[in-house]
This record gives sequence, structure tokens and C-alpha cells, in this order.
Amino acid sequence: MDTQSYLPVPPGVGMEENFFSLDDILLSHERLSSRTECAFPRLGFLEKSSDTRDIPEGTKMELPLWLAKGLYERKRRVVSVELPKVYREGWRTVFNADPTVVDLHKMGPYYYGLGSQMLHFDSPENPEIAQALLQTFIGRFRRTMDSSQNAYNEDTSTLVERLDCLERALFRSGQSGLNGFQSWEKGRASHLTASSLVLNYRKRKMADVQP
Repeated sequence: MDTQSYLPVPPGVGMEENFFSLDDILLSHERLSSRTECAFPRLGFLEKSSDTRDIPEGTKMELPLWLAKGLYERKRRVVSVELPKVYREGWRTVFNADPTVVDLHKMGPYYYGLGSQMLHFDSPENPEIAQALLQTFIGRFRRTMDSSQNAYNEDTSTLVERLDCLERALFRSGQSGLNGFQSWEKGRASHLTASSLVLNYRKRKMADVQP
């Protein structure tokens, strides 16, 4: 019987969100540079740098991701969102050259999650952003998993400090699988169990096929 008091809820996949996931809750509060495309009457108190009654059109503000998504509409321009620099062409060129040299945690702990959420905003760079996210993940995945499999009972703090939130979860999953296999090999476990990632994937597949 599982005696854990709290079972972590995995974040959503891609552009989806899981509102029971602490990681997705923290991600939704990432701040984005935004610009108002129309006046916001009687909301001037929200802008601390101004003492006006209204928020005029063209005001630059820092909005949390959840609010920027809620205000953004393609048909009626309410706010426009500035693309964070880590997803712009200059940094995409760096990632394309060698994604393993970049400290993703320093660039933002939710590089993949925030990048996927930026695809909600209508930008001509969206195809390039999506491709950069995919290629960066592919380019770093093998090194991440190799590191997790070659650090048995070792201090892994230096290995994970450059990883983003998603990569850290993959690293922990690899470590957990390695520790389980080592215990089984030494006769300390009665059977092997499926990875939590596999179990969660099966649950999502079953939910998709249910009417």
C-alpha cells in the first residue's frame, strides 16, 4: 500500500495544462511583457507606475501567463504579447548549433512548458518556435537520460542544475528506474514495476478512448 501523503500530479503535455499540477500552476504565473491594444477603463490602479484612472492604449505591462492568455483574442485585439528573448531567432540559432551547452534552468525553469504555451498567441514565428522546442528536447534527451543512468548513489546536484523542469522530471524518472533495477538485481525487490511516466501515459490513453 502506498503511504505517501502527497502524490505529485504531472504537468500537462504540450499546449495542454493540468490545473492540479503544481508545476503548471507555477508556470501559469510566469510574467510576460505585454502591450494593451485598447483602453482599460477604471483599471488604472492596476498600473503602479501611473496615477491615471484608466489604463490607456499602448501601455506596456508585465502580465502573468494565465491573464495574458485570458485577455488575448485573435478577432478583437485586447493585448499583444512580446515573445521572450529565449524563443527569438538569435537564441534559436544557438539551440540549433548545440542545445546541450545551454543552461536551460538559468534561461527559465519552464523552457519547454512556457514555449509550448506561447504557441497560443498568434505569431508568424510559431512554426519555428515549435520546431526549436522539439529539436532542443531531442538534442538534450539522450544526454539527460545517460547522466541519470550513470549516477547510481551519487550526488546529482551538479548534473541537474542546468536542466529545466521537464528534464529534471525525466532525470528523476531515470534515477528511479535505475535504483529499482539495482535493487531487483541484488535481490532486494520482489518484482519490477512500470515507470510512473508509463502509467500516466496509459491513463491518458484510456481516457481518450472512453466515450
